[in-house]
Amino acid sequence: MSKLQRIIGNVNVNRELILLLVIGGLYSLGIALSNTFVNVYLWRQSGRFIDLGIYNLSVVLLQPAAFILAGRIAKKVDRVVVLRLGVMLLAVFFFTVLFIGDRASGFLVLLGGILGVGYGFYWLAFNVLTFEITEPDTRDFFNGFLGILGSSAGMVGPIGAGFVISHFSSHTGYRLIFTISLLLFMGAVVISFFLKRRPANGSYILLDVINQRKSNTNWKLVTNAHFFQGIREGTFVFIIGVFVFITTGSEFALGTYSLLNSAVAFVSYYAATRIITKNMRKPAILLGGLILYGAIFLLLFDLSYPKLLLYAVLIAIAYPMLLVPYLSITYDVIGKSWNAAKARIEYIVVREIFVNLGRIVSVTAFIAAVTLFDEKKSIPVLLALIGGGHTVIYFFIRRIKLDETNETMQEDGQKLIAESNIVDGENGN
Repeated sequence: MSKLQRIIGNVNVNRELILLLVIGGLYSLGIALSNTFVNVYLWRQSGRFIDLGIYNLSVVLLQPAAFILAGRIAKKVDRVVVLRLGVMLLAVFFFTVLFIGDRASGFLVLLGGILGVGYGFYWLAFNVLTFEITEPDTRDFFNGFLGILGSSAGMVGPIGAGFVISHFSSHTGYRLIFTISLLLFMGAVVISFFLKRRPANGSYILLDVINQRKSNTNWKLVTNAHFFQGIREGTFVFIIGVFVFITTGSEFALGTYSLLNSAVAFVSYYAATRIITKNMRKPAILLGGLILYGAIFLLLFDLSYPKLLLYAVLIAIAYPMLLVPYLSITYDVIGKSWNAAKARIEYIVVREIFVNLGRIVSVTAFIAAVTLFDEKKSIPVLLALIGGGHTVIYFFIRRIKLDETNETMQEDGQKLIAESNIVDGENGN
């Protein structure tokens, strides 16, 4: 343990927390291998931006509905079942893409719907399973190291998948990559059996938690911030990878882009967990948001591969700077909110509803832009408008006031905690 402590710092970790980090890492690698190339796969078939919009709109429309349904199931059935359903649906998605093959662009809504439901079930279960394990003094560590695992997967997955797809026939390459992803998902399910069961009891009070926005100012500010987080994520999560492919015509170049982005993010997440203290959280969120918005202007004029690589470096620095403290503040607010010990599932679901509402607005605006206007002119304008979503987050978060001495307790006397899935908003969910 002494060697581990020298690496992670003065943080008390336990077996449950490590298992959750492993599960998150396996999921990240499975997604990094396959999902990075799905939008490019669809683009190669149709060459139409509107098809990408329809597919991604299907994902973000079904995802919040899946969270709501998964939340209800998690209240009545062991949440490991929800996790298993999510992983199975993700496996079904990748198998379906492979099975449909060159007809995938004709099944955009079906594919997007399966992926959206899979994401919703998986992340609801993952969040709830980790909700009781991290504490205020381990939350930044968990968020940061989950980001490190995601970045590690982002380094290995896309470059490896890009190499395979480029050096084999498309059908063989995608079949191999999707099979590996399936095995990784199943590995995460197996490890979940080693987690202690933490059954959730009581009624499903989703509307009550939504209505807390009227009386709980901090909760209202957090949900508003998550809406604007979704405004940027909705479009940027798919358009950047397609830009890289359009610019280079190579899946391997896209893998290289992701490798650079994830390598820098790996270091940035580690630095964020060690450097950003509680009193530095809000300034870090502001600086990260400003860098993210400034980076957009590399994409608006005379797009080139070197500019895209520079963009990858800038957002890899900025996202950890913003996300690590932002997620910690989010769950500090949840932990001190009304009935949080009994309604932890509902708070997670409501948070995801607001993120996805932002994503729906974003993708809908993208579809309108490419349908009603010249896409070469409208897409840069749209990116400049929606790209400020993460910068706007700060103006909500800065108004949050937390009583650091008033920690919320569960009925058994344990501190209430929470966890979130870290994504950088532009490399998948």
